Amino acid sequence: MIKLCCIFLLQGLCLLSFAQQNLVPYVRPLIGTEKMGHTYPGATTPFGSVQLSPDSDTLSYDVNGKYNGDVYRYCAGYKYEDKTIVGFSHTHFSGTGHSDLGDFLIMPTQGALQLNPGIAKDPKTGYRSAFSHTNEVAQAGYYKVKLDDHNITAELTASDRVGFHQYTFPKSDQSHIILDLAAGIYNYDDKTVWTFVRVVNDTLITGYRQTNGWARTRTVYFALSFSKPFKSYGQKNLDKAQVYRGFWRKFDQTRNFPEIAGKRIRMYFDFDTSEGEQVKLKMALSPVSQENALANLKAEIPHWNFEQARNKAQAAWNAELNKIQIDAADDDKVNFYTAMYHAFINPTTYMDVNGQYKGLDQGVHQASGFTNYTTFSLWDTYRALHPFFNLIQPARNNDMVQSMLKHYDQSTLKMLPVWSHYANDNWCMSGYHSVSVLADAVVKGVFKGDPNLALEACIATSNHRSYEGIGEYIDRGYIPATANGTSVSNTLEYAYDDWCIAQLAKKLNRQEVYATYLKRSENWKNVFDKSIGFMRPRLTDGSFKQAFDVFSTDGQGFIEGNSWNFSFFVPQNPTALIATMGGPKAFAARLDTLFAMHLPDKFFAETEDITREGIIGGYIHGNEPAHHIAYLYNWAGQPWRTQERIRQILRMQYKPTPDGLGGNDDCGQMSAWYLFSAMGFYPVAPGSSDYSLGSPLVKSAKLTLENGQTLTIEALNQSDKNVYVSKVVFNGTTVTQPIITHEDLLKGGKLTFYMSAKPTKK
Repeated sequence: MIKLCCIFLLQGLCLLSFAQQNLVPYVRPLIGTEKMGHTYPGATTPFGSVQLSPDSDTLSYDVNGKYNGDVYRYCAGYKYEDKTIVGFSHTHFSGTGHSDLGDFLIMPTQGALQLNPGIAKDPKTGYRSAFSHTNEVAQAGYYKVKLDDHNITAELTASDRVGFHQYTFPKSDQSHIILDLAAGIYNYDDKTVWTFVRVVNDTLITGYRQTNGWARTRTVYFALSFSKPFKSYGQKNLDKAQVYRGFWRKFDQTRNFPEIAGKRIRMYFDFDTSEGEQVKLKMALSPVSQENALANLKAEIPHWNFEQARNKAQAAWNAELNKIQIDAADDDKVNFYTAMYHAFINPTTYMDVNGQYKGLDQGVHQASGFTNYTTFSLWDTYRALHPFFNLIQPARNNDMVQSMLKHYDQSTLKMLPVWSHYANDNWCMSGYHSVSVLADAVVKGVFKGDPNLALEACIATSNHRSYEGIGEYIDRGYIPATANGTSVSNTLEYAYDDWCIAQLAKKLNRQEVYATYLKRSENWKNVFDKSIGFMRPRLTDGSFKQAFDVFSTDGQGFIEGNSWNFSFFVPQNPTALIATMGGPKAFAARLDTLFAMHLPDKFFAETEDITREGIIGGYIHGNEPAHHIAYLYNWAGQPWRTQERIRQILRMQYKPTPDGLGGNDDCGQMSAWYLFSAMGFYPVAPGSSDYSLGSPLVKSAKLTLENGQTLTIEALNQSDKNVYVSKVVFNGTTVTQPIITHEDLLKGGKLTFYMSAKPTKK
């Protein structure tokens, strides 16, 4: 209750502080850092450009010219099981199955200077350090760890574009800050194309680094400021011997030389420190220029007050987390708010404080009237993350759609992004799922631009014949196995995307386009083999491929999945799929079999993104193509089975522990599935305004919507035993179908689930 001592003059302020909860303590950035989680525990702001985090090893992408499978464990740079830290870099992906980034690694050391990272088994062979989780703190917007070998305490926080470091040193006349410009994630000798550093004075350096990797023309500029003047500095150039080095050889560039260039550079800065002295650093990033990086630094953190910066970062997180306030058990609160934290890391802001950003054409562009974003892992995030934004972050998602359309404008191929970051498309995964995000935003009234221009971009992307079998798909209605190694999953995903284009066209009353793409959306039928009841690769002559295994994920025509899971991938028309598979009873029995079977390890041994932890029976929750499947019981007339399965998945695949995720979070998709499902509904087919009802895990949730409305969800008689829903009431009216619409939710009010220990089979 509000205390009576609040005087009337401050009553409004008291009410405001009462309404705002401190939810940061429920966020555990260390969740998902082990095994398949691939998340990082460092400091960032919501959707920030900087993700300042520890890196726990420096494995090379290749060994003797071949892919090093162990590097996959370091997609986020940090692995919970490791016992050493090599430094703190400023850019990371959250939960991806491939990687890049790890820019501008900084490591404080003391004692004899070492300019190599050393090895994990003997950290004293390099600048890395042993550490203990006992002396590690990870919170939203803040990270702290004791570097045991150097007796240095490291603390990190961030603003949107600036990483703020605070290092507490022992007394030493050999204290150092290492700046490793050769380090990176998924690194190899030739990954860095070029590096430039300019020492402006004894507290400021600027520069840039261009890399060639997942993104092949990625350039990041920086400005690095020290709170204390360094007494000396130097560098080690790791470049291979060059035939021609010009006349720069006149200078000794290894010590106190202010202009440095090369491919692989490690720098050091020397200090004298007293016992407990804090040396602070601010590293600002820019996609455009050194000047913009410096402007970002001055605009966002112009001071040296670390606690002030930390408090501001955590206040930003608190503001986002308070958009949904839940009542649940403490472990469920940890899972829920950690999921919100993960969901609000990506996509990332990709422009400077002045609105400038580097485009796909490598030119400098000005974002006018919107925030430009990057890091679009669309094969994952179209399913639930962007729909979650349409409900909770519609203004941001509008900006994200605007960013995708700018990507299209700047593309010489005239295609919407597939998987884009830092003015590049890395073309990872299949489908053209930008169209799903665009269609969902338009259908739900989120997109504020010209929807007809959005539709034309979708049409152009869908007709790019040279991309991943699209020409064959258009001509034949399927992609032959001989034309593409993931021919079946591509066909299924294109069919869904085409349905999204149809919904967008329908919204705009473009009837001819609607008819064309609605017909294309039925192409899933062309890869369904009725003789075995599964999706199956077809050959150019129309026959089905003979050598085929419905369990295996390797060489069967599917990307990161098998036929058992992908055969349910017709989210746009479950009713037709059910009829094709023998009707509701047979379909429900097939779903039961999927969840009950045992899938031996050999069937996914060739797929890095699938592990035992993410599997229930044969259902693969740890990878995205199956995320809608548990909700399909609703279409088969058995919603109580959806309710059972949803609660089973919520409990088995999400835990408040370092290995608490059953698979890669994939830039927030796994977390968005949790958030929707924990509240009791899920967008089975983005592009539609319908949500499919499930079984809420929370006791209650209050959603503060951007339109000013408040939506309250309550689950009466909620418990681990009461997983079934006996009745659903929305604003006093009983819901008679397992569906609620986006338009209804935007009205606000109360959605009530009546929970029971027994299923209601109506």
